[in-house]
Amino acid sequence: MSFDDVVSFHGHACPGLAIGYRVSDKALREMGGRAEDEELVAVVENNSCAVDAVQVMTGCTFGKGNLIFRDYGKQVYTFIRRPSGDAVRIAVNWVSPDETDEEKEAWRKFSSGERSDDVMRIVHARKARKIKAIMDATDEELFEIKRLRVDPPREARVYPSLRCEFCGEKVMEPRARVREGKVACIPCAEGEA
Repeated sequence: MSFDDVVSFHGHACPGLAIGYRVSDKALREMGGRAEDEELVAVVENNSCAVDAVQVMTGCTFGKGNLIFRDYGKQVYTFIRRPSGDAVRIAVNWVSPDETDEEKEAWRKFSSGERSDDVMRIVHARKARKIKAIMDATDEELFEIKRLRVDPPREARVYPSLRCEFCGEKVMEPRARVREGKVACIPCAEGEA
């Protein structure tokens, strides 16, 4: 799968997507190929653009239950092969190229909402330079890689749906709550609906 395939899914090219592409490529080389079902599990410790590349390239998705999100805010990705528990943990330790004062100022303006032609030109050039650096780097420059053996997470389970007696929408049984003696979805149980 090419980087262009990943960009097509994500919607734009960016350094985070390039990181995810390189992480996924390394994981597939280490773990023996893409998941057709749930035989490969990805545990991602962030919800960045990189995770889109993980889904497209590895076949690990939320829908199949073999993409597990841990909200740690870390650029760390663990891939586990079922049933063996063989795993590889890939921590991104890449150091971004130094930025010019002009790039720093343009990024500050962009982050605060400015989209002038000058700002956009500098921001796009900055992104392109970072993407190229990521794609050209060696695995050793990008990652710290550890081989592990872990207990694989359980395969995805399918639960019956119950109908919330307050809003009428269906809710997965283990997520249902009780409010005033009635079945409730989480928002209705917590008074958010």
